[in-house]
This record gives sequence, structure tokens and C-alpha cells, in this order.
Amino acid sequence: MPQNPDAASPGSPVLTDRLLRSWVRCRRRAWLDRHGAPQERQWSAHRALALDDQLRSFQSLLPQRPGHGEAACRDGAPGVVGLRLAGTGPRGLRLEAHPSLLERVEEPSRWGAHSYRPVLARQGRRLTREHRLQLALWGRLLEEHQRAPVPHGLVVAGADRGLERERLALGSSLQRQLDESLERLALDLARSEPPPLVSDRKKCTLCSWRGACDRVAAAEGHLSEVSGIGGKRRELLLELGITSLDQLAAADPDRLAEDLAVHSEQHREVAPKLVAQARVQQQGTPRRSGDGAGPALPELAAAPGVLLYDIESDPDARDDFLHGLVRLERGADGLWPGAPGPGEDLGSYQPLLALQEHGEALLWRRLSTLLARYPDWPVLHYGETESVALLRLAERQGASERERERLRARLVDVHQRLRRHWLLPVNSYGLKAVAGWRGFTWSQKGVDGARCLLWWRQWRKGSGGPRRPSRRALGRKLQRIFRYNQDDSLATWAVVRWLLDQDAALPPGPSGGG
Repeated sequence: MPQNPDAASPGSPVLTDRLLRSWVRCRRRAWLDRHGAPQERQWSAHRALALDDQLRSFQSLLPQRPGHGEAACRDGAPGVVGLRLAGTGPRGLRLEAHPSLLERVEEPSRWGAHSYRPVLARQGRRLTREHRLQLALWGRLLEEHQRAPVPHGLVVAGADRGLERERLALGSSLQRQLDESLERLALDLARSEPPPLVSDRKKCTLCSWRGACDRVAAAEGHLSEVSGIGGKRRELLLELGITSLDQLAAADPDRLAEDLAVHSEQHREVAPKLVAQARVQQQGTPRRSGDGAGPALPELAAAPGVLLYDIESDPDARDDFLHGLVRLERGADGLWPGAPGPGEDLGSYQPLLALQEHGEALLWRRLSTLLARYPDWPVLHYGETESVALLRLAERQGASERERERLRARLVDVHQRLRRHWLLPVNSYGLKAVAGWRGFTWSQKGVDGARCLLWWRQWRKGSGGPRRPSRRALGRKLQRIFRYNQDDSLATWAVVRWLLDQDAALPPGPSGGG
């Protein structure tokens, strides 16, 4: 049983900066960090990516290697890592923190003519409550430890685009917010059961406890399990007394539309779709959407083959580093290949690695040459990322308006067509969820875009940069990136193949456009 923070004692649980960070993001996450079963916790590449961003930012701020611990503070090292700070908070709560980096400032402390301030590496475009409270905790404990004021903390970000520096005042108002948060954190950790699931679970994909919470959400029929419902819509439905997927499925769509119309016309329009989606998920059976008539993929009716296209990107560096295409030809009998089985390769895979030092002109020549070999083949992709990136690349490289129009006509967004023509019994229309529903399995277990990006950064760091490796010299990480990229294209084909089967079952009639 978790302990009551009102009875703080030398044996009471310690509140750490990591627990505080988790709690600001999600109260349930902090509880699970303290009390959850370790075997239910999943490794997440997002944390490793954040640490990689932090390291690069800190290296830009302080190129020399930082010192370590108390001895480095006494010696006046310009930067210090590895210092453990401890102290007490409101009502005697025991606190502990390990600042990511301390930067020397020329103000006196118990170490001499110098003291330190905490440094935090920010991800995202702006300071958040999480950043402010974490710096406030570091500053408070550091002030006690060095016996010198810490009026400011430093926030850094964006090593690849020029380091940004921002000072954050650690004044009394922020300290009051910290005290309030620490008390609430202690109360939550003292609960015998975890706090409820958050209203908007879209960001839960980044959390190491997502699997455990997904199972709870599915068992509860949590409204966030219905595709199309985020935090705001869930709150509106709760106000109307609709608290679960089953209740939404039983709702009258016209009545719900009128009830939601007071909030906006958009909510009125989406209400029948939410009820329909809930019913499909409740019944476990797909059904055609009223928004799309005719076949979903008429472009494939006479096509001799298709190119399946998928991009891997580093969004922070604005770098589309891999353009992968799978060439899939129609059989001599006029039939398309079936959906790929586990580990099965269909067609031929062509990875085009886009090293920034080679310039994007080379990438465009390679891409346009490959596309020109198959002028009558549609280019299938899942989501808008690929079409937006390719058309912008063509424009930057001087392609004419006519050339871009021809290219635009070949691009087919499978995700868009799926949403227009079908309602599926899935809680997300992302590629992983839809292809998984169709039975597709990625050949590398537990791999996602974040881990792929982590492999890329590790490969770039170890490859020495400008030297382009030969096929024989490609490292294991690069091969894994290629395999993941290829699997994404094959997963897209698994969805396409299902759509083609449904199109084939349509009654004869005029062919509808996509």
C-alpha cells in the first residue's frame, strides 16, 4: 500500500525530478513509474531520442567535456554532470534530483568565487510547464547544496539549427507552483489505485506504459478508443452523459448532432460519423462509408504495376533521409499479388538514401529517373507526407508546372481513400493499426519510426559523415532502417489488397472516382 505523504518521515518515499516530470505529463504515468509492474513497462525510442537531442545541445553550449560530481564543482569546471541533489519540500517531503547539466557562473558560493545554475535541453518550440517545474526543482535543491542563490535556469534547444538560449527566472511564483505540484504528486503516489486514464490518449503512443493503459482502455470501453475522439470531444460527450464506447454506439445520431450543434457546426457534422464509428468498433465488422461511392482505387483497374512509396524522416533536422520504393508488377494473368505473409517480400525494393552532403539535386535525379521508367504506374503511399515532400522537392529542383501536375496525378494516398470509403473496427486509422487489423506483421518486433530515427542518428554518428558507404559496407543499423521502410510499404500493400478485394465485390456500374 502506498504511504501517506502527510506522515513524511526518513522512511517515506522520495519524490524525484523524474517522477515530477512524469506527473506533469500524466498523473497515471507517475503512479505507474512508482508502483507499476516492471514487466509491463515497454522500452521507448523517444526517450533515447530526447537524450540524443540533449547531448547535442549540451555539446554546442559547452564543447569541452563536463566534469563529474562534487569534485568538479569544487574545481570550478565550466560544466558539471552527475551531481545528486537532495532536500526537503513542503510538509517535509523528501526530494531528490539529478540535473542534466550545471553551468558555472561567476557568483560566490561555498566552493569559492563561482557557483552554478541548472541547464535543461528543451524539445519542441516553447517552454512548457514540465520544463519550468523541473528547472524550479533543480534550482531550489542546488541553492541549498551550494549555499548560494540560483535566480535563473538556462534552457537550450536546437543544436542543428543554431543553439537557442533562454533564461528562466526561478522566482517565488514558480516556487509556489512547484510546492503545489509536489504536494499533489505525493497525494497521487499515495493512492492505492492509479489515477484514471487521461481524456486525450493520442499522446500515449510516446509512453512506456502505453500497452498497460491500452488494455485498461479497451476493457473500460474508454471513449478515447473511438477513432476521431480526442480530449475535447470526450469532454463534450461526458457532459451529455455518454461515458463509454457502448453508450456512444447506442446513441441516436440525429439527436447527438443537435446536442453538439450548440458548440459548433463542425461538432454537429461529425456526430453521426462518431456514432457510426463506435458501432463498427462495437460490432467488429467493417462497413462502407456514405462519403465514398464506387471503387476506392480506380487508378489500379488498368495499371500494369504500382510503386509503393515511403519516406523516413528526421523532423527536428528537417531531413527526409530515406526514400524507399517497392516495385510491384501485375501478373501475366492480370491479377495483383496477394497480401504479403510474415517476412515475405513482394516486388523489388529500392532504397534511395539522401545524404545532405550530396545535396538534394542528386536525390531528385535518382527519383525522377526511377519514376520515369514506369510512367503508367500509380505511386501509392499512406498519408500525405510522401506526396507533400515529393511535390515540394520537384518544385525546388525546377520541375515545370506540367511535370508537377503529372506527378500529382500519379500519387495516390491510400489512407485518404480508406477514410473516404470505409469505416473499420480499429481505434486508429494509422498504418500500424489498419495493417495490423489485416494481419500484417512487421518483420522487426517492436520497431517504430522513432527507433528507426534513432538507428539513423547512430549510423550517421558512426559512419564518419561524408563518405558514402557501399552496399557491402552498410552497417547493421542501416539494414534495419531499410527493412523497416520496406515493411511500411508492404503494410501499405496489405491495406491496398484488401481495398481491391472490396472493390471487386461491388455491383457492376459506372466506375466512381477516388
